[in-house]
Amino acid sequence: MTDPQTPADATPADELITAAEAAVAAIGDWAIATEAYQLLTVDVPAEHWIEALTAARDTLGLSYFDWLSAVDELADGFSVAAHLADAGAGPVRHLLLRTKVARNAAALPTAVGLYAGAGWHERETAEMFGIDFTGHPHLITLLLPDGFEGHPLRKEFVLAARVAKAWPGAKEPGESEGDGPARRKMQPAGVPDPNEWGPLKGTLPPIAERPARAARTPRAAAGAAAGAAAAPAAEGAEGAPAPRPRRTRSISDGSVSQSESAPAPERPRPARTQSTDAPWHNPVPATADEPSAPAAPPAPPVSGGPGAPAVPPTATEPEPKDGDSA
Repeated sequence: MTDPQTPADATPADELITAAEAAVAAIGDWAIATEAYQLLTVDVPAEHWIEALTAARDTLGLSYFDWLSAVDELADGFSVAAHLADAGAGPVRHLLLRTKVARNAAALPTAVGLYAGAGWHERETAEMFGIDFTGHPHLITLLLPDGFEGHPLRKEFVLAARVAKAWPGAKEPGESEGDGPARRKMQPAGVPDPNEWGPLKGTLPPIAERPARAARTPRAAAGAAAGAAAAPAAEGAEGAPAPRPRRTRSISDGSVSQSESAPAPERPRPARTQSTDAPWHNPVPATADEPSAPAAPPAPPVSGGPGAPAVPPTATEPEPKDGDSA
């Protein structure tokens, strides 16, 4: 009877294998596989380099050759790595195949017979690191000019430009040929002193402190005291110039050269004519139903001659609106 909590098609734990174990089983027992950051890396001996590439292409289906390069490991020789992938349907599978060669005999068999795209990468690695790929059909320089001596990506390679001319940031002011004062060395935020932390701890000379300002000599101190004592005596001597009075005027008062004068008379402004029918003279609120008619100016009195009584103006009746009764 099947356990209800266990699926019928569940695989036992001892039959589950990881991707690293599957790669080792497909390539060979001499391979060592590790997986980190979603990348499977397989280390193989140099004598099994072509055999491992063949198994990765034919057994694992990694038919796409991405790149090949090397890393200078100093005393441990050179690490040569090739990145392979499967660009078919579904998610892309990656594999980094890596091997090591000795420094004094840096050589590997070429992979051009398996991956034609490895030709250019092997040419670049050969000229930059000095690794020989035996059997390569056209192992000539790819980036460097003809006659170039050395391999630029080796860590012992010395830049010729820095031999003829020092690095611009290698010396601080005061450390070059001149004898000028040295500027205080500043470390970026979070970067400790290399002489107190790191691989160079205790091997660097201590940073020279900036010299303190020299104290006054007795002669200079005596001269300053004599000058301070002579100042009050000079003020009471006859013929001595009187001290210049301090300025008591503020900025708002102006300078002394500006004399106080009467304010200039204002220029008469031209009279502005106002029309009686201008709408802005009689504003109407927006809430009013009907705008009020402007008040008619009073009519001048009509004189009928000497002694005639003045006739009062007659009010004009408003016209009836639509709908009003007569």
